[in-house]
Amino acid sequence: MSELSELYQQVILDHNKKPRNFRKLESANRTAEGYNPLCGDQLTVYMQMEDGVVKDISFEGSGCAISKASASMMTQSVKGKTKGEAETLFNEFHRMVTGELDEEATPNHLGRLTIFAGVREFPARVKCASLSWHTMHAALEGEAATSTE
Repeated sequence: MSELSELYQQVILDHNKKPRNFRKLESANRTAEGYNPLCGDQLTVYMQMEDGVVKDISFEGSGCAISKASASMMTQSVKGKTKGEAETLFNEFHRMVTGELDEEATPNHLGRLTIFAGVREFPARVKCASLSWHTMHAALEGEAATSTE
């Protein structure tokens, strides 16, 4: 197993077993539900926006390890960002997992999130990795629900 594959597995397993920001956020003023019918992943993203900044963000739900790990890392990455910065991360992450962004050749803001780049090799898993991001985007836009279909 390559060093990168081993790191990928460690990160996914860690965030799946101990997801960060996995709770209902009582102070949320934006909420969206996401569903991936292909894998059965379901989650709710709770967001507290204040003066155009994601002051706090959390999620609840169930799903596969990739879905839960992606949601966990998404909340860590978006917290403290402006709406515009969160949108940029959403767009870059989506482009990376769908193969439209070469994260090594193109300047981006993804940092540790590039661990999910290999998901693009498994089309069925792209929706697992991107569900939380689409749900966060829906919450930013004031939409109540989204689906990967």
